[in-house]
Amino acid sequence: MRTSILFLLVSIFLVGQAFAQENKIQETVESNAYSLNLTGPYFGQKQPGLTAEIFAPGIISIKGRYEHSVSFSPDLDELYYTGSKEDGYASIYYSKLKDKKWSYPKKANFTKGQKKEEMESFVNLKGDKIYFTAYDSIFGDEKIWYVDRLGDSWSDAKKLDSPINNDWVFYSNQAKNGDLFYYNISKRKTYYAPYSNGAFPEVKEVEIDFGVHAFISPSQDYLVANARNKVDDQRKSDIYVYFKDKNGAWSKPINLGAGVNSNFAETCPSITPDGKYLFFGRYNEEGGLSNVYWVSTEVIENLRPK
Repeated sequence: MRTSILFLLVSIFLVGQAFAQENKIQETVESNAYSLNLTGPYFGQKQPGLTAEIFAPGIISIKGRYEHSVSFSPDLDELYYTGSKEDGYASIYYSKLKDKKWSYPKKANFTKGQKKEEMESFVNLKGDKIYFTAYDSIFGDEKIWYVDRLGDSWSDAKKLDSPINNDWVFYSNQAKNGDLFYYNISKRKTYYAPYSNGAFPEVKEVEIDFGVHAFISPSQDYLVANARNKVDDQRKSDIYVYFKDKNGAWSKPINLGAGVNSNFAETCPSITPDGKYLFFGRYNEEGGLSNVYWVSTEVIENLRPK
């Protein structure tokens, strides 16, 4: 009996020590982060031109972890993105610009354990709601959830009450007029749900040739998506743009070219609220992991039909 009690006490002590060590490491990492120049828009990073560059290496793009699906708040003072270690659960991380410094990224945990994984967050253009994907099993029960802003925090997460969630779906993002775009995994097509009186009562297919992780521009004049390059078998997933004409029809897909695409896979494109930058994930890290890259949206405008 005494041996069992002693074993239990030792186990409790060791667990406590482990938590203390983890907290100490976190404090050290945060301290180191604050010693960096994490001030101003976009983490104080040198803003890219027509060639994509890695975003915030060692802070957002970390070795040994997948990162993708970037979304900024309208005022560019909050950042949300997806991160997951190899063979680990996907989580949404966030950082806020406060007192002219960015906080070290932490997990959001919107569903508070209701779902095992959360990913692909999108802050709407009013800044009062975040849509995201939550699920327990990959390609098994993906649905769109959301939280509402409550001052400096967020409400409890709710699953979106809409026909959108009648199938397996992910990668939701919203235009300025409220229309919600997303990818239907079950049907392998991009759809959107027109916004109507605070709800999304119907869904419609987006008539594009191909593409996953479609992201709509605020005014819906163009859409970016990633797809396997069918012309070059050596290339994996590239990012393409579709432009909408005056009649509402989508153009043929246009490859964004060498400034964006590479011999590695590029996925999960997103446009910043100010319309200036394209963010995406590139799977170029050893072991096939992805980092976050960004590039000026001039690469898109240069391809716009005259």
